[in-house]
Amino acid sequence: MCYDRSPHHIYIRFEKPIHMTRTLVLLTALSVAAACSGTTHGPVPLDTPDVDAAMASIEPATIEHHMDVLAHDSLAGRAPGTAGYASSAVYAEEQLQELGLLPAGPAGSWRQDVPLRQSTVVEDESSLSVWTPIGTHTMRYDQDFYLGADPLRERVEIELAEVVFVGFGVSAPDLGYDDYAEADVDGKVVMYLNGAPAHFPSNERAYYSSGATKAAEAIARGAIGTMTFWAPDDPRLRWDVNAARSKRGAYAWLDDNGTPNRGDTRLMGSASLNHAAVEALFQGAYVSLEDAIAAAQEGIPQSVLMATRVSITTATSHRDVDSWNVLAKLEGSDPELRDEYVTYVAHIDHFGVGVEVDGDDVYNGAHDNASGTAIVLEIARAFANLPEAPRRSILFMIVTAEEWGLLGSDYFVQNPTVDQSNLIANFSLDMPFLFHPLRDIVPYGAEHSSMGGSVAQAAEHMGISIGPDPIPEQVLFIRSDHFSFIRQGIPALFIKSGFETGDERDGSAMNTAFRQDRYHTPFDDMSQDFDFSAGADHARVNFLTGYIIAQEHDRPRWNPGDFFGGLFAGS
Repeated sequence: MCYDRSPHHIYIRFEKPIHMTRTLVLLTALSVAAACSGTTHGPVPLDTPDVDAAMASIEPATIEHHMDVLAHDSLAGRAPGTAGYASSAVYAEEQLQELGLLPAGPAGSWRQDVPLRQSTVVEDESSLSVWTPIGTHTMRYDQDFYLGADPLRERVEIELAEVVFVGFGVSAPDLGYDDYAEADVDGKVVMYLNGAPAHFPSNERAYYSSGATKAAEAIARGAIGTMTFWAPDDPRLRWDVNAARSKRGAYAWLDDNGTPNRGDTRLMGSASLNHAAVEALFQGAYVSLEDAIAAAQEGIPQSVLMATRVSITTATSHRDVDSWNVLAKLEGSDPELRDEYVTYVAHIDHFGVGVEVDGDDVYNGAHDNASGTAIVLEIARAFANLPEAPRRSILFMIVTAEEWGLLGSDYFVQNPTVDQSNLIANFSLDMPFLFHPLRDIVPYGAEHSSMGGSVAQAAEHMGISIGPDPIPEQVLFIRSDHFSFIRQGIPALFIKSGFETGDERDGSAMNTAFRQDRYHTPFDDMSQDFDFSAGADHARVNFLTGYIIAQEHDRPRWNPGDFFGGLFAGS
């Protein structure tokens, strides 16, 4: 069978003193991947002068230079529709041109226009109140709640609607879990915890944690509104940061008719709640808030009709924003395979100028995601330095509006500039963690397709260990541009650094500190102690894995019975 989803079946650790063990583990991984994909060809050779030359062309100093340019204050945080975004995209375009690559946008251009709509809540015209048997509580915007902007309408209202608490708001019968099994939410507002049951496999947990997945489930069951909140110990709970981010509004891409790609007229309101609002809503309930959270964390499905009711008014302003993706390609050398594409994507946007923190209001986005953009540019350099192009073509994408819902990549896969059926594999570079040497990697997605065998071969070649997701609660698998490809049935990898540092430093603590103190704040700038050599190693392992796939005869395949293959392979 192919890649059991339990973590111990995907954990491959290479200990250098035990060379024979390392080799046997690698060969096992490769044979499993080959069995899954149906290929009968041997491993792609990596010990060649051509590959060595390409690998050597990747320079830590060049990654540092790209990041210096892209994260500079003069680009003002690279928000879509701003001069800073335009300057950063032009810079990436020029770098790809200098490598001798070809344009891959419409009509032979380097750019794919991505029309956007920004929707922003008009706070002084919006409100949330909770009716209880002892009176009505008017909640305070920013302190107790904030609202999701409506991309379709300027004003929507919910009046004294019944509220049903539905645990995590997850319906996953195939995983033995369903919060909606005994719930009637038709015409009601559903309230649920962020996240998903901890006993779910990591990437399935990420999928069911998605706000879009939860909202779609609620709407399909007749709900007219959603309210979400965090458990007090949820590591993603950063109320002030999240509330500040909400002030920047939300984006959607527009189709040829000017219709946003998101929004549903059946949903009349969407709120995020702080603890005071949640406590008000639980007044009079037959289960306490503490017990409800505890049951969810124990993996117990639940639905509770609240004794309270809620009213929500959402006023929204809209404006259209012009943005674009940068697209370049290296044509393959094999006449039979050159129309198939291995793709690399990194988002170049960030949050622009926002809420001031300690005198700084520029959200530079050095790690998120000047780093990923710099690495994709170096991967492009490595491919361009091959004396002969790989058999398949390579497509490089520097995309917009990832921070607003993976919009640039989603627009591309739904409006591709090449035949979508020939997009065979994707790699996303996004905040790979450049704060210590790259000793081990977590290749999100490896257990779902034959790409797992390719990354195992590349990691073994570099002497890098492979491990399971060390932070499943962060639901990383759904949080970057590779997921746009997965939703269209295209296998993908999202390779992040593990926590091994090679010295006395605690990689887990370093990761936690970044996420708590700098992530999505003005402090994600170039003053951080980046390890640019680790950035070069990230470029190399992604290059090698893509090179293997570009050279192999068979395209990647979803593993038989895989959750995501079954969910999206027919897209």
